[in-house]
Amino acid sequence: MGNDDHGRRKTPCSCCMSVFKWIPVLFITAVIGWSYYAYVVQLCILGMENRVTMAVFLLFYHLTLVLFLWSYWQTIFTSVGRVPDHWRLPESEVERLFRAENQEAQKRILNNFARNLPVTNRTMNGAVRFCEKCKIIKPDRSHHCSVCNCCVLKMDHHCPWVNNCVNFYNYKYFVLFLGYALIYCLYVAFTTLNDFIQFWKNENQLSEQGQLNGTGMGRFHILFLFFIGIMFAISLVSLFGYHIYLVFMNRTTLEAFRAPIFRVGGPDKNGYNLGRYANFCEVFGDNWQYWFLPIFTSRGDGLEFPTATEQLGNNRGGYRYDAMGDTTTNRLDGQPTGDNNQAIEQQIVPQQQRNHLEITPPSQVIVNVEAQPGPISLPPPVPAAAAFPDTNNSNTPVVINIIGDHGSITTAATADKGVCELNGGPHLVANKAI
Repeated sequence: MGNDDHGRRKTPCSCCMSVFKWIPVLFITAVIGWSYYAYVVQLCILGMENRVTMAVFLLFYHLTLVLFLWSYWQTIFTSVGRVPDHWRLPESEVERLFRAENQEAQKRILNNFARNLPVTNRTMNGAVRFCEKCKIIKPDRSHHCSVCNCCVLKMDHHCPWVNNCVNFYNYKYFVLFLGYALIYCLYVAFTTLNDFIQFWKNENQLSEQGQLNGTGMGRFHILFLFFIGIMFAISLVSLFGYHIYLVFMNRTTLEAFRAPIFRVGGPDKNGYNLGRYANFCEVFGDNWQYWFLPIFTSRGDGLEFPTATEQLGNNRGGYRYDAMGDTTTNRLDGQPTGDNNQAIEQQIVPQQQRNHLEITPPSQVIVNVEAQPGPISLPPPVPAAAAFPDTNNSNTPVVINIIGDHGSITTAATADKGVCELNGGPHLVANKAI
């Protein structure tokens, strides 16, 4: 079940702790058993005269109860999985790692061993994640559970109410367990609501009509059944809603509190977000017929998971909104994701051409338009040598001024460049290379 070194010896203290861990599970089982007696015997069999209503109530009750108990059983007794042996460091490498002089040497040893393993998560200092207790390289999204005493694949949290870690293999069962438990509690509360109200209105009338046990114990069974159903439903609705949110965001409880750190880009809570439907299918599978049955249909093997960057690469032209804020660099692959005018300019205009072409700021744009009636005639063509004289030994530029239907060529004393002033446009500065 675990990944520790060849198992550990059982001591009397550990055996006592193992028994103690089952107390929450036994408590939940006892509550379910009592609720079955209170609902089936006291409410339906002894409290209902209409047999058709009783049959309908019992049918939906047992259907909900079976799905609830099935999911609960699968959540409790599904193994946390085992990391394959090729993820485990040999003893020689472990000794080298512990004898390393500094963290950089340890990083080199771990990176060299994990170079062929599908790991993208890193520690805060950029090293491959390594479990000192299990002596293995931690797969992505896995963590060491001190209660289970092993590394758990895609660990969500350790739940004492199921005496097991919620992990890659039973996360679907756990979500279904919360959902069916909520439905069970709401169903019990709503179907006992009428008897609960009548109990407070007229206790004696309820006993005469046979809706409650004549001994008086049936009244209290239904009273407590309604209270416990409402109480558990209130606590389950928030927990179930939170895990549905985590499913659609493709996060675990641990990742919601502490973002996973990727090899390139650092922490990113949205690193595994593939879209709501894809995130849902990653947990519940692709076949909708098995979505609501506690049968394992999750995608993958629990060792590696698709990332948002891979999803974006497979769908070129798509865009992903990064809720963490920074969009200048993709957090997973380090490729530019935002607009970078300087990079675009370097790709379009070579450096040598940019040295010969300069555009003045917008504040120097001259707009001079004079409306002239009739057709517009352009001035005679000007030779290139006259329009742009050699400026190697002269600081006199040439100014072409076209206003309306008249054109002229003048010179002005400026810097060592030619200025072309076009009516209604910016100054274009050119030199001999144009």
